Parts: sequence; structure tokens; C-alpha cells
Amino acid sequence: MPGHTPNGTFVTARIKRGWRTQEDFAEAYNATAGTSGSKARISVRQVRRWESGQTLWPNRDARQVLIRMFGMPLGHLGFVPPAGKAMARDTAADDEPGMEDHVLRRTFVGGALVAPLLDLAALDHLAAAARDAYRYADQDLVDHLRNALDETARIDLLDGPHRAMPAALGILSAINGAARDAKPGIRQQLLGLGARAAELAAWLHRDAGSPHRTITYWHNQSKEWATFTSDGAMHAYVLLRQAQAMGRHDPARILALADAATSGPWVLPPRPRAEALQQKARGLAMTGAAEKQIERVLDEAHGSLDQAAEPCGAATCTGPLGDGYTRDRLMVQSGICWREAKRPDKAVAVFRAHLSGSVLGPRDHAHYSAFLAGALAEAGEPDEAADAALRALAVAAPPRYGQVITELHRTAEILFPHRDRPAVREFHERLMVTASC
Repeated sequence: MPGHTPNGTFVTARIKRGWRTQEDFAEAYNATAGTSGSKARISVRQVRRWESGQTLWPNRDARQVLIRMFGMPLGHLGFVPPAGKAMARDTAADDEPGMEDHVLRRTFVGGALVAPLLDLAALDHLAAAARDAYRYADQDLVDHLRNALDETARIDLLDGPHRAMPAALGILSAINGAARDAKPGIRQQLLGLGARAAELAAWLHRDAGSPHRTITYWHNQSKEWATFTSDGAMHAYVLLRQAQAMGRHDPARILALADAATSGPWVLPPRPRAEALQQKARGLAMTGAAEKQIERVLDEAHGSLDQAAEPCGAATCTGPLGDGYTRDRLMVQSGICWREAKRPDKAVAVFRAHLSGSVLGPRDHAHYSAFLAGALAEAGEPDEAADAALRALAVAAPPRYGQVITELHRTAEILFPHRDRPAVREFHERLMVTASC
């Protein structure tokens, strides 16, 4: 546009993070603004203004949202402050000099989070590494980021993906920046941690309802870093997660991804291998395989768990791969397989037997209860289905667990012919209220 210099840096950063179109970015921006309590909203027209260079320096609310989304100061995104404002490293959040450290700290605190993810010493170390990675990117920094990633996963478990997303993207930005100039041994550790962080980011985007291409971007980033670090097991694990992220779309691809995770040129540890075999059984069920074939693969999954060592403690995002995959989880996921095999009666029996006394946390219990509700609806038990769905919705609605709510919408469609029944009507009404929030 005449008189303006296009902001190609911003365009590149947008596309790199999976927002391929200006419409995608505007939608993601407004969602981030909403979860952070900001009143700032934009249209596609404003995105065009930023990218054409018409808006050299966004207003304060917009700056805060952009920093949350990209995890870096605005100067690194090609924005130029007005004359008299600080330049380069100081072009950050609040028009004060020396704000780069503050920007990095806010990336990890995440604004709306209950508590900081890092203490002040760790944040100062991170800021130093941002200035001089070769000198300050060390084992302590890796440990700080590992702890922050584990805390981010716990926030997601308790409060949902929208609360955890800013911290996850901030961690990824810090890893990407520090790894460029870090010493080889530290770079290797940072990229290994980055593979875990990118996989978590894909999960969060999936649960938050992001476009599939955004989820795919983070899966690909995770596989890239796993390849750089020769971590074949992590590469295979991401294939499994890609299969899961497909939901019920493209069953043949789901089966191919799960099969590749278990039979490619890598060796998965027993627990994630069991999970991949269960996903393979689900893919077989979705593609019309015989029940005996599904049972045979599920038996393989149980055999893999038989070979697994006992977990040393609570499973974490950065601990042994797939360490949280237990017999309880395999059994309730087997119920999903039988539902996909058009055996809702068998699915209901499995869910009832293994959900009632399971040690699954509230989020996972709600997730599988949503599938139980669907199986009950398919088995001709609308009142029981509505009761199970209402219990799952009560857990999923406040933190907006997207996958649970998506499955409940599927149940609502099955129950639609029974909408005159009181329990079904109540479920539909509460689900509509949740969707409107």
C-alpha cells in the first residue's frame, strides 16, 4: 500500500504459528482476549492494517493480547513504536523502558493464572538467557522450563486449555529462542523438552477447538524436534496423538497413523505402545473390522501393559513417555472401541464396570462418561443417557473441556427424538447454555 511498509515479520510469525489466514488470526485473537479478561476485539480489517503497516504501534490492550499469543515483545513482530518510545528490546508491553524481562515474566505468569509458573530467580535466569543464550542457557534453565511445562499441564488438567495455552506458547517461544544459540548439549535438551511442549500445545489447541491445521502445525513441530534429538519413541507417540486428534474423521487415516506408531522404525515403551494398540483397535472398529480382530489387538495392548514397569510416582508431562496410561484407562477406552464397532450394549457394560470404581481424575471421568452417555443413547436408554451426560457436563462446562463438550453434542443429536422427556430436555437446555457462554 502506498506510503506504508508491509509488516512481513508479523505475517511470517502468524503463519508459522498455524494462523494461515487473517480470518483465522482474528478469531484466535478474540478468543485469547476473552480468556485473558481483555475487552479488546478486532476484525479482519484490523489484521490487514497491521500487516500493511498502517498501524505502526497497537494500543495497550492489543499489545497485551499479542504478547500472550506470540510470547515475544512486539518489536520482534515487526511493530515500530512511535517516536520517543523505547526501541528494540524495550518495545514491549507497557511503554516503559527495560520491559523485555517484564514481557518474558508475563509470558509465564499468564495473567489470569492463579500463581506464577516460575519464581523470580528462575524468571531472571530466563531473561538473561534471552539476552545471551550461549552463556546463560544451562542446565538450570532447562530445569526451570521443565518445571514450568509440568505446571502448565497441571493447570490444563484443573482449569482447562484456555487457561494453560498462554503459558504453553510462552514456554515454546523461550525454548525456540534459547536453543538457537545454546551450547550443543543444552540445545539437545531444550529441543527434547520442546518436543514435549509442542505436543502439549497441540493437545491444548485440540481441546480449545482450534482449526485442525493449527493442531497439525504443533504436531509437526514436535516431530521435527524429536527427529533433531533422535527421539524415535517421541516421534511415534506424536503419530498416536495425531490419530487421536482426528476424532471420528477419516477412519482409514486414524488406523494408518496408529499402525505406524506401533510398527514403524522406532520402539515405543510398553505403556504408550498399549495406548497406540488401543487406538489401532478403535481404528479397526471404525473401518468395519471383525470383532475377533478388534479383540486380538486389545489383547496385545493388555500384553504390552503386562510388560510395563510400575510408575515411580505421579505421571508428569516431562516424565517417562505415556507413564499415565493405566489398566483402568485401557479398559474404559475399550468401551469406546466397542461403541465404534456398533456394539453399544457391550460398550455400556464395559463403561459401567470400569468407570464406577476407577481412579481416574474428574476430567477423565467426565470424558469417558460422555462416551457412556452416547452408548446409553444408542442402546435405547435415553433417561440414563441424559443423567450421565448431565454429570459429565457439570464437570466439563466451567473449564470448557472441549473434547468432553464435543462428545456431549454428539450425544445430544442421538437424544433429539426423545427431547420431550424431562431429563433429556434438561440436558439439551444446559448444553445450549454452555454453548452460548
